[in-house]
Amino acid sequence: MSSYGIFSQFYDELTNNVDYGKRADYFRTLLMHYGIKNGATCLDVGCGTGMLTVNLAKMGFDMTGIDPSPDMLCEARNNAYDAEADILLLCQSAEELDLYDTVDCAVSSLDVINHLESAEAVKEAFKKIGLFMNPDGVFIFDINTLYKHREILKDNAFVYEEDDVYCVWQNFLNEDDSVDMVLDFFEDNGDGTYSRTTEEFTERAYSLEKIEEWLNEADFEVIEIFDDMTTEALRADSQRAVIAARYTGKRN
Repeated sequence: MSSYGIFSQFYDELTNNVDYGKRADYFRTLLMHYGIKNGATCLDVGCGTGMLTVNLAKMGFDMTGIDPSPDMLCEARNNAYDAEADILLLCQSAEELDLYDTVDCAVSSLDVINHLESAEAVKEAFKKIGLFMNPDGVFIFDINTLYKHREILKDNAFVYEEDDVYCVWQNFLNEDDSVDMVLDFFEDNGDGTYSRTTEEFTERAYSLEKIEEWLNEADFEVIEIFDDMTTEALRADSQRAVIAARYTGKRN
């Protein structure tokens, strides 16, 4: 399992095409549509460098962010400090979630569920999120579709050239539709030489039928499924699905 050590240093730079303000507003709009009020307690599952967490906090949510990578959380703490955002950050994986209190809602963005190590880990993550969810709470998350894994990621390679780093991203599609990813980072040493560091991890893809089945097992009911960043139905070529689910379990 990757610690995302070197990746954490350049993650925000390499994902500078992501408009986190717009994405946070999208999640906020959906949450409020499903009855979650401004000021609600909200969990960001797999918060990474905290950019979505920070933006939701600035919009009025009482945010907690969890991530299993200490390096990612260091970047998240810096981003929260720079934004003067008051958020709680915890070094936890989704399947080992252990909060101080329950929450009104949870979000998870940019393929966090795909990064969990197995179907069992996904099922356990859903159960743990439900365990800390208030009655009628809402969980909204996105996942890469099977189409994206089979047709977009598959065995392709991508190159990113930024001011501080040159990154070569290679993908290898497996028979189970998971994608092994190898990222080579080349950092300029300032003397005409470069240092190379490699990160490796795997993203797994699941059918929406399986995701709904596992949510139901964790006492969630799927409300709606959308194409990414829209309220439109999924298309055959949708690359990311957004799933809104309501917690139907009861607190003792």
